[in-house]
Amino acid sequence: MSKTFAFVFPGQGSQSVGMLDGWGDNAIVAETLREASDALGEDVAKLIHEGPKEALALTTNTQPVMLVAGVAAWRVWRAEGGALPVAVAGHSLGEYSALVASGVLTLAQAAPLVRLRAAAMQEAVPVGVGAMAAILGLDSAKVVAGCAEAAASFGTGSTEVVEAVNFNDPAQTVIAGTKAGVDKACEVLKAAGAKRALPLPVSAPFHSSLMKPAAEKLREALAGIELGAPQIPVLNNVDVAVETDPAKIRDALYRQAFGPVRWVECVQALKARGVSHIIECGPGKVLAGLTKRIDAEMVGASIYDAATLAETKELLA
Repeated sequence: MSKTFAFVFPGQGSQSVGMLDGWGDNAIVAETLREASDALGEDVAKLIHEGPKEALALTTNTQPVMLVAGVAAWRVWRAEGGALPVAVAGHSLGEYSALVASGVLTLAQAAPLVRLRAAAMQEAVPVGVGAMAAILGLDSAKVVAGCAEAAASFGTGSTEVVEAVNFNDPAQTVIAGTKAGVDKACEVLKAAGAKRALPLPVSAPFHSSLMKPAAEKLREALAGIELGAPQIPVLNNVDVAVETDPAKIRDALYRQAFGPVRWVECVQALKARGVSHIIECGPGKVLAGLTKRIDAEMVGASIYDAATLAETKELLA
């Protein structure tokens, strides 16, 4: 069987202090960190290497460091003779790493852009007002219906919001909205048979309609950035589509900020392109794990240090 593979890039939640230490003193990783530090006007390498964990967890830091970590792993892969994937995609924020890998954005463009995206998201909803929760063990259609029921229970004219925002695997859907909305939906969904409703330690209700003000700021910033032509097809989250027109790529990034991450469909769309192996490029193994749960026939692997890079080369040989 031929090993047709795609690269995918993780989003928020996979960050950890020292997450690039496994690359040792790799010159490409060091150069990538320098490039990002110059673009952001601060020492990104120090932040990743030393933390503290609380600093890395601030969304205005998490988004740039996850971008850099994914791009660094990608660049090492290519520099060491790794072949080009047939397509790239990213989970939420990871889509920006995918766009850098494809040549649509430079790292110097993407780093300030994701920081602005993060700051705008945080400003859109004050800390404590919004919430997110992972709903486990319930079909996604039932989660969507439960969110609608919870929102309706507040009555017409209510400002409480709760929506399904991340379709991660067939039995894991993340919801987001106002704190009261999410709490109510968790009750409704547990009663509907969800095994667990886990509140997530996040600072804003990402990908919900409450992010619309953040998306407007992002749209303004995107309008001033010149995009390159994709060298590798980039499958986006919001439409599960591959775009080449710069206006359409910008529009998808704008809508992605307040639209759901359709990850299950993304993996299925990659399979439809003949992909048998999905390689997660960047810290952690979250997407590799989701791959197997979405489709048991597909192989998921990760590249986040020198050892996993060697393993992946062998896997794809």
